Amino acid sequence: MLNYTKNVLENMPTSWLNLTTHRLDIYDEKLAKTQFLDQFDILFRNKDLTPTTIEKALHGLPTAYDYIRLGHPLSCILEWVIANLHNQEPSNVISFSSKTIPVLAILRKNLIENKNTQILYTDELPQFFNVEVLRSVYGYKFELKKVEKSSDIPDFTGSTILISQQDKIANTNLGSTTMSTGVDFFINVHSHLGSILIVNGKQNESYISEIQHVRRRETIAMTPANSLTALKLLLENSSVDANTQLPIDAESNVATNKALVIDSIAAITGTTTPALVGSCGLSIQYAIMMGLIHEALEKHKGKAIKFIVPTNCYGGTNDQARRVAAYIDTVEVVDLAVDGDSDMVQSIDAVLAKIADEDAVPYIIAEIPTNPRVEVPDLAKLKAVLSATRKTATGKIAIDPVFILDQTFCPNVLFLGEGEILSTVRAISYASGSKFPSGGQCTAGYCVANEKGKALMEKIELHLSICDNEATNLQYEILAKQLPSMNQRIKDAYSNTREFVNFINDTLPAAKINFVSEELAEQGFTPSVFSLDLPTKGNTDEERESYKRALNHRLIDLMISEIPTESKYCVSYGQLSGCYWTIPATSTQGTTKEGDKDYIARVALSPDMNLKLHKKVFLDFVKSI
Repeated sequence: MLNYTKNVLENMPTSWLNLTTHRLDIYDEKLAKTQFLDQFDILFRNKDLTPTTIEKALHGLPTAYDYIRLGHPLSCILEWVIANLHNQEPSNVISFSSKTIPVLAILRKNLIENKNTQILYTDELPQFFNVEVLRSVYGYKFELKKVEKSSDIPDFTGSTILISQQDKIANTNLGSTTMSTGVDFFINVHSHLGSILIVNGKQNESYISEIQHVRRRETIAMTPANSLTALKLLLENSSVDANTQLPIDAESNVATNKALVIDSIAAITGTTTPALVGSCGLSIQYAIMMGLIHEALEKHKGKAIKFIVPTNCYGGTNDQARRVAAYIDTVEVVDLAVDGDSDMVQSIDAVLAKIADEDAVPYIIAEIPTNPRVEVPDLAKLKAVLSATRKTATGKIAIDPVFILDQTFCPNVLFLGEGEILSTVRAISYASGSKFPSGGQCTAGYCVANEKGKALMEKIELHLSICDNEATNLQYEILAKQLPSMNQRIKDAYSNTREFVNFINDTLPAAKINFVSEELAEQGFTPSVFSLDLPTKGNTDEERESYKRALNHRLIDLMISEIPTESKYCVSYGQLSGCYWTIPATSTQGTTKEGDKDYIARVALSPDMNLKLHKKVFLDFVKSI
């Protein structure tokens, strides 16, 4: 098994290491968590594989999970190897970039189920494990005990977690301790690479999917670079010859890269408060949410905390907000209608009036432009509504809102700088790094605050630290290289998108296109993504909807099959090259309520693509209908 793994690492596709998406042309969503490893295991059992044939076979493996945040080929293989070494199922082994989130994931489930938890640790607790805040803000309940040998492990009614800090990968030993000692969860913390969780025993298998969901929504899997290093360490420690290169994240340039990234973000956003950089966009969003909850618990004791969230926004945002509300009693999610017949400004005004009347704490999460309808509200009216002084039911001045802006679609727009449209209200802006910031080369995201909101950043930084969700050294290195060219890439990608949108308008005028107007583009809103509502037919609403949905897939399938080197089925955008297609209702809106989903095609263009060929294939599609 170890020799096979060594052979795999020597012959793996380069995309396993340097892309945030993998083989989305071979993607069955229902099998996303199992299909890659099932086929990988079949390859292992095929003893006839040679170095030449294994390279081809590895290139043909389907996608691993649905996105690098949740898992990818190298993290899956790492988990597979460790599972084999410990006679476990691969699903029982879960790797994390964070050193603390696996503990938090177990504590979250046990809090909801009112189950006791004891955390045993050797040496010291992980550096970021803030006992007081985990108890007071997150509400987690647990007992702590330091142990040195197996006889120290006490009997316990509930879950027992053993944390071991060592740089030997997935060593579950504690003296003579084995996997059957009554420990439910082994967590091996590696100082540079992250952590590996082993779920022990059938009685704990119900935790697996929920822990994976935490990894999907609040953090990321161990990164490809670090998973590769972990595999090489594992092979070396197992006496199999491997040219281990440690560390992949070059320590010597970390400070320089961080400074470059912080300076670039300041220049791009026009802000002076230093940015915070997380392992992905949702890592940053989670730190924002928990930081603001912490702030409210201190400044507004006893008051309800309301997160106002668009009903059809990106599924990760929607789902994460509701997951936080599910385990913190004082937090509630309030729906916000923002698209189509609903006006964001009017909706915010109505919601803030109700929350003011209740004397609650309002935090608004919104995307500008909206996703997937690519709409921009009247910004002057938005500023007025956010700035308005409101009264509680008893006549006191209501708590002013914090506006949390997801500007992933247009990270180049200056919202927060001095004199800009949102400079007079408390505001925080964040962006997903797998889009334009890195050009699709890593997932790291970032957030900034304006002058009015800068006091909030201390708490946000604390929770980014508690979750150990800061960007990795290699992620900083990638951002340091990519951020300086971001605004030019945005400009070039917008140019391609505008040309394609105009072409579709000319060749299929019956289609409804959601994209920014020329006037908004002149104001700086230059996204490279648009949504396409194709013309339909039928005698009933059901027939028309069914026809349109089938037509969406027909268009996307044609584009991918005719231009396989550029057109991909993917939720992402902002990549350095190619064109990306998706249907939000079945991808980014996976956790959105059915009535709020958008069964339309969403298209994202890059600065480097064969636009002429895309026009030709689209014209062929139009002629076929």
